[in-house]
Amino acid sequence: MRRRVAARAFGLRAEVLAAFWLRLQFFRVLARNYSAAGGEIDLIARRGDLVVFVEVKARPSVEAARIAIDARKIARISRAARVWLAANPFAADCALRGDAVLVAPGRLPRHAPGAFELDLFV
Repeated sequence: MRRRVAARAFGLRAEVLAAFWLRLQFFRVLARNYSAAGGEIDLIARRGDLVVFVEVKARPSVEAARIAIDARKIARISRAARVWLAANPFAADCALRGDAVLVAPGRLPRHAPGAFELDLFV
């Protein structure tokens, strides 16, 4: 049980750090922990005409974090993104992208633009 609590705390800190990191890159965070229709998105952010759906992964290494974003996770993000887009019509004129922020202890976060392809047309 302790490990689960510690892992959850590590993940929450990673999300806060990722939001801060994106702000440093001039993104404005539109939503955090957005969930809908059997999916969830850690962060939704915008910079100019670009809206990004961000998966934050915290693991012991950056490579382990990258590997943890699998097809099932991408499908869940895509489902939630479709719902969010339907509720936010302004985004229809924006470029859309699936990004990741990879977090590992003792390292700066790594923003991976276009880390995964969103499936927005079903």
